[in-house]
Amino acid sequence: MVVNMLSVALRVLSQLRRDPRFVALSLLMPVLIVYMLSLFFEGVDVPIFQPEKFVVPVGAYIIHFLTYALCALVLVRERASGTLGRMFINGYRPADVISGYLIAYSGLALLQSLIVLTGLSLLFNLGYSVETFAALVAIIWLLALLSITLGMLVSNFARSEGQIFPMIPLVVLFSVFFSGILLPIEKLPEFIQPARFITPMYYANNGIQGLIDAGGAAASDPMSGWVGLIVYGVFLLGIATLTLRER
Repeated sequence: MVVNMLSVALRVLSQLRRDPRFVALSLLMPVLIVYMLSLFFEGVDVPIFQPEKFVVPVGAYIIHFLTYALCALVLVRERASGTLGRMFINGYRPADVISGYLIAYSGLALLQSLIVLTGLSLLFNLGYSVETFAALVAIIWLLALLSITLGMLVSNFARSEGQIFPMIPLVVLFSVFFSGILLPIEKLPEFIQPARFITPMYYANNGIQGLIDAGGAAASDPMSGWVGLIVYGVFLLGIATLTLRER
């Protein structure tokens, strides 16, 4: 299993080297969005507004959305080209394929996390300690891994890129409204509050807010964010593996 998993990872890495446009889009798009975010907040003049508590979760959301959407599209393209089918014919199991793709894209996700958080720190003068910065990068990177897995899961139910696009807004809306970034979950109607458990952004935001408020009265426990992301990731990985089939 390990040999097959590494074989898939090496094949995907080789494919990434031959697709510089995808790599450039994955790394440059977050930079552009972060810069536009800084321009937006320059025009926000509200005394009670604290950009430092808002921009890092938004940066995490940017990575979550882009990683999910791009990976879902790539995996559907792989299926349409027959690449996944050939893997199954050659004896690869769903767990080998899912794990191999996850390993290959994890490096790109780490670069995205470092670039976005570094850009936010420079543009907004966040001034986090090395320990806090590293912990924030780790949470955002873990979120990116979940987003990759989510993209693979969604791609399992699509036969073409056109079928992926209607699924993208669904994830976007849940992440925006039920993560607690725009509005505290407690402010939502009670009957809709359990929907927060559906999106990994909720757990990531909990962890991020706990780290940011570590020196003050933190409303969120960073450990709950870590645990939530890990449990969510294991569950998502299992579902993605079980639903991956040759079509």
